[in-house]
Amino acid sequence: MSTAEFLPESETRSLRAEEPHVHATFSELFADALRGVPCSVRGVYADEELLPVHHWLRPADRSDRALLQLCEGATMDVGCGPGRMSAYLRELGNHVLAVDIVREAVEQARRRGVPALRRNVFDPMPGEGHWDSVLLADGNIGIGGSPIELLRRCGELVHRSGRVVVDLEAPGTGLRTHEARLVSQGRRTSLFPWAQVGTDAIEHVAASAHLVVERLGEHHGRWFAVLTH
Repeated sequence: MSTAEFLPESETRSLRAEEPHVHATFSELFADALRGVPCSVRGVYADEELLPVHHWLRPADRSDRALLQLCEGATMDVGCGPGRMSAYLRELGNHVLAVDIVREAVEQARRRGVPALRRNVFDPMPGEGHWDSVLLADGNIGIGGSPIELLRRCGELVHRSGRVVVDLEAPGTGLRTHEARLVSQGRRTSLFPWAQVGTDAIEHVAASAHLVVERLGEHHGRWFAVLTH
């Protein structure tokens, strides 16, 4: 039984009018967002939040560069989006592979001159076990809603002396899992799992993935960690 059955007809019509009703896939809405269509995420924050696409489309800023200095050698950028992080790593002289499931993201990364692959990180990857670094920037430790499983996979991609560089949420966040969806111009995706990991939870999460926290730091409000075997 739905909530709408308890509402007056006028309020039911209003409720339905406010809710997007056209289904779209995650890739469709995310691709449109990268092309400039406003898109929000629901279910992660207290309020609906616009995706910060304007930030992803810019060159790497000072905060990004501070994070990227932690990547060593050949780096796989997981959930690369339009490729600003990978592009800067290329400028530093790193060998880079950008990876994303969204075709538009991969194409935009390639237009920045970055080698990019459209693939799920849990699928077979080039050079498995030989990467120096894996990067999970912009909250991508939340991909799939299971940070332990994701970090375990990233640990398989790097060699024994390699590292996983991750963005984190602020202290006090802990480990939070969510059912999220993207919403844009009368369309919405199905719910998908997402997670947030704060600095206070990363040690436990990393240990569960058979990794250790080598470094934990902050740069102008941006929290990050370097994880190793």
